[in-house]
Amino acid sequence: MVATIAGSAFFPVASESGANASNKLGAAPTTVDALGIKSKSGSNGRLKVKASAQAPSKVNGTKVGIMEGLRGETETPSHAPRTFINTLPDWSMLLAAITTMFLAAEKQWMMLDWKPRRPDMLVDPFGLGKIVQDGLVFRQNFSIRSYEIGADRTASIETLMNHLQETALNHVKTAGLLGDGFGSTPEMCKKNLIWVVTKMQVLVDRYPTWGDVVQVDTWVDASGKNGMRRDWLVRDFKTGDILTRASSVWVMMNKKTRRLSKIPDEVRQEIGPYFVDSPPVLDDDSRKLPKLDEHTADYVRSGLTPKWSDLDVNQHVNNVKYIGWILESAPQPIVESHELCGMTLEYRRECGRDSVLQSLTAASGGGVTGLADSGYMECRHLLRLEGGAEIVKGRTEWRPKHAGSLGSLSQLPAESLSQLPAESV
Repeated sequence: MVATIAGSAFFPVASESGANASNKLGAAPTTVDALGIKSKSGSNGRLKVKASAQAPSKVNGTKVGIMEGLRGETETPSHAPRTFINTLPDWSMLLAAITTMFLAAEKQWMMLDWKPRRPDMLVDPFGLGKIVQDGLVFRQNFSIRSYEIGADRTASIETLMNHLQETALNHVKTAGLLGDGFGSTPEMCKKNLIWVVTKMQVLVDRYPTWGDVVQVDTWVDASGKNGMRRDWLVRDFKTGDILTRASSVWVMMNKKTRRLSKIPDEVRQEIGPYFVDSPPVLDDDSRKLPKLDEHTADYVRSGLTPKWSDLDVNQHVNNVKYIGWILESAPQPIVESHELCGMTLEYRRECGRDSVLQSLTAASGGGVTGLADSGYMECRHLLRLEGGAEIVKGRTEWRPKHAGSLGSLSQLPAESLSQLPAESV
């Protein structure tokens, strides 16, 4: 049909009556309307004059036809010679035909069922995530970008932590519980409440590299009377291998007073139906973090200040930024020869845009001088204000680079794996 329209635009078909009328030299082509009344049109095919118009007038006693009268007014001949220019189609019709063809082609293009041409090509691996397992687990895929990898050609720990945070927020949003806050529910927004993390545990078996696609599952459960636990499980999308496990504890804080708050009943009714009755994906590391100061620390980095881009919508420093600051004081020889495989962080207080911080680190497990034969190492960390108030205390575990999957995941109790939510292992 598109071709017919386009063809008719270039080659208009004359009617029988029009053809007969044009046989007379100098006569204008005529057309017949629905009532059978003939009318005449000018040579350009546009100006039409009704047959019921007034009779021809006389000029100096001589009858003058309608077309001759018009010709006298416009001073253009009615029987212009037939040229290529005169046979060109109406451009509005041509434009409509071309537009119709393009729309039809676009529709056919969008309806094509594209299939991957190679086994390593994935169909829509970068979706915004979805709720699975009876609405209790949120799943989202991430592609590792070139700007998310470091000198080791693998994703950084900050990249992984950002993926965890993103899935947590998208979980709340997809469940329809996202209010006007950073992960806050509608009832939390009414009461000026926000979530703050108090503890985070992470174990990394293997870091993905550029071009890899990781699949992140996350779910929540109650933690004590006034807390919420959120767990994550990160897999290689292609192989299904588990890359990372993480568990965290969150409590509520009043946004205006900056004080911790109990979970109101209205909020508990909102989030309670989404709790998964399962043990943490990681056993709680209850080892006490020893006190660290400038006298017991091996490395101290001072003068750390947050930038505007380090603040989240709740006007405090994003918890992922703390991890970068902690690693600022990690011994360079350890960073170059080892990779971070485990991390436990305890968040003590928030810091704002005007804070000035210190990062302190103490190395153990053979010390920095014996790195060649030390194997696994452990570091203790403290991030504090220059005035002395503690922000984050932490412990990190390091393994020699290229050690394969000999990290802390192989040391997890078997019961921790068997009690995960269905389809998570």
